[in-house]
Amino acid sequence: MTSHAHMYDILFEPVRIGPVTAPNRFYQVPHCNGMGYRMPRALAEMRRVKAEGGWGVVCTEEVEIHHSSDLAPFFEGRLWSDDDIPALALMAEAVHRHGALAGIELTHNGHDALNYYSRATSFGPRSMGLMGGTGFEPGQCRRMDREDIRNLRRWHRNAALRAKRAGFDIIYCYAGHGLSLAMHFLLRRFNDRTDEYGGSLTNRVRLFRDLIEDTKDAVGDRCAVAVRMAVDELLGDEGLSSQGEAYEIVAMLAELPDLWDVNISAWSNDSASSRFEKEGFQEPYIAFVKQLTSKPVVGVGRYTSPEAMVSAVRRGILDFIGAARPSIADPFLPRKIQEGRTEDIRECIGCNICVSGDNKCVPIRCTQNPTMGEEWRRGWHPETIAPKCSDAEVLVIGAGPAGLECARALGQRGYQVALVEARREPGGRVAREARLPGLSEWRRVIDWRLTQIARMPNVQLLPGNPMTAADVLESGYEHVIIATGAIWRRDGVGRTVYHPVPGCDLLHVYTPDDIMDGRLPTGRVVIYDDDHYYMGGVLAELLACRGCGVTLCTPAPLVSHWSQFTLEQERIERRLRDLGVAIHTRSALSAVHVGAVTVRDIAASRLTDLACDSVVMVADRAPRDALATDLAPARADGRLRTLRLIGDANAPHIIAQAVFAGHLAAREFDEMPDADVPPFAREFIPLNVQS
Repeated sequence: MTSHAHMYDILFEPVRIGPVTAPNRFYQVPHCNGMGYRMPRALAEMRRVKAEGGWGVVCTEEVEIHHSSDLAPFFEGRLWSDDDIPALALMAEAVHRHGALAGIELTHNGHDALNYYSRATSFGPRSMGLMGGTGFEPGQCRRMDREDIRNLRRWHRNAALRAKRAGFDIIYCYAGHGLSLAMHFLLRRFNDRTDEYGGSLTNRVRLFRDLIEDTKDAVGDRCAVAVRMAVDELLGDEGLSSQGEAYEIVAMLAELPDLWDVNISAWSNDSASSRFEKEGFQEPYIAFVKQLTSKPVVGVGRYTSPEAMVSAVRRGILDFIGAARPSIADPFLPRKIQEGRTEDIRECIGCNICVSGDNKCVPIRCTQNPTMGEEWRRGWHPETIAPKCSDAEVLVIGAGPAGLECARALGQRGYQVALVEARREPGGRVAREARLPGLSEWRRVIDWRLTQIARMPNVQLLPGNPMTAADVLESGYEHVIIATGAIWRRDGVGRTVYHPVPGCDLLHVYTPDDIMDGRLPTGRVVIYDDDHYYMGGVLAELLACRGCGVTLCTPAPLVSHWSQFTLEQERIERRLRDLGVAIHTRSALSAVHVGAVTVRDIAASRLTDLACDSVVMVADRAPRDALATDLAPARADGRLRTLRLIGDANAPHIIAQAVFAGHLAAREFDEMPDADVPPFAREFIPLNVQS
């Protein structure tokens, strides 16, 4: 392995944080993962792999300090009592195994804690509506009195002591993302108190200061005390601003903590997708912090290139390169930079599928890294894979995300692989979709895999080669994996419409495939979106920017409804409205006519005609599985030993699922699991049964 380039040396300098020292400047900031207290072994192994990959500091997600901050149904960390120490100690021990520091983000979430599990009363600076969950939950929290504040300080101190006993090196006081009680006290819109904890900024900062001082007193002899704070909410005078009160707060507390972890709020701003924000986007908001403190500063901005990291350090913006999403896409990013293998970095595409796992209360997943969340459950490692079990030669048909990942992973295992693609350009749907507005970084999914495959002498890529069943059988391959993708349906059949829409065969009806092939509608366009993720909104943006009068109709209550889970929905809707796109929600397509469509109001069952010159159907997709059907007899009579259908050709889904399907097929090749047994480990709570 080559030594890292001299220009990156600064990233591998040790940095002192109070009583501890980080081995380098790579800092995995606290991030949620959908595993939390429910899956401590899986969580510990996921964090361990990052430490193995070279991250100098590896942190937990937010960890509840008390049962009155119960975040159910979400699975975060818990440190309610001593009983929670062993689960968290697993992670600290795992991270230490590779010489990294372990950080823990302690929090009480105030009115963002719904307490659905504990049924405790929520509390905050004042009595107000509960803000967690959907943001539209019934019920209110109660106003904290002085005893509540004393209790909170004691709970936080006790949690810090437990964290120290669990082996953590860095212990957080959390005032970020609009989610924590400490931040709620800072905000004028939430804090209307007239006692010593309200009114002036000094008073509103008092609770935060108390928590920091209490934590330093309790654990500061051995543990560093970090502050995570939102320094801009992008709300102007209504919220914290880097030009206003946030600046003053940092100045007040500048030397009190051992480290400042700063970002913007809310979570949808802090983790903005690549469709809306690019690398380093938080720098204008956080740059002032290092001017006010001598303590090290960590910040994020979806940094994926080492040049941008070095620049942020040299320009005095940051001491540590903070990362959540880039550390998920490539847990070995630091080591690859150090070893001079920057072309091997699996760069984050900023799609926020990782975020959706936490929002859907399921284990984390990643479009770029199919092993994310599977490190313990399946024993998958992002950089290593079991060697081949035979000398089998494999034909993979289709070089989209599933086929590329399958061929790459099979090649890594040592198999001889032929990867054929009907189109002249490999990449499948990703190559096409990456040309749509805001999605250019998604091309990294195929570029990384093409780069890896190009180095493998045992993997041959053959674009421009459509295959029939006869071609496959004539090729002589006995092992065939089909990843031929899917096509968008033209008839409007989907989640809401179960039969072809009358008029769907008219010439002015388009699909996303038509548009990505360059066949563009003009004039007045109705986009019917029954897919509910990004495609309908992206096409509306594309056509509006090309001068079309666009109306977007969807049966869902919101435009691009599922994008709530990737933190994009509000931005998508705002952009479409700014472009003049007319939006009709809860509207199902009933018929297409020449010059109009008929839509049905789902709530009122009322029919309305909308004038248009063309219609774009964004509904279900049809799997391209005909080749698998044609080859099924050859599998049955033994001419083919393997015939597997993967990715969208098997079941159309998001790109992350296609990549996962390709990786799974490669891992399972020659080692098919028992279909009656779960192919992954599960975590059980041991029960002591007395007779």
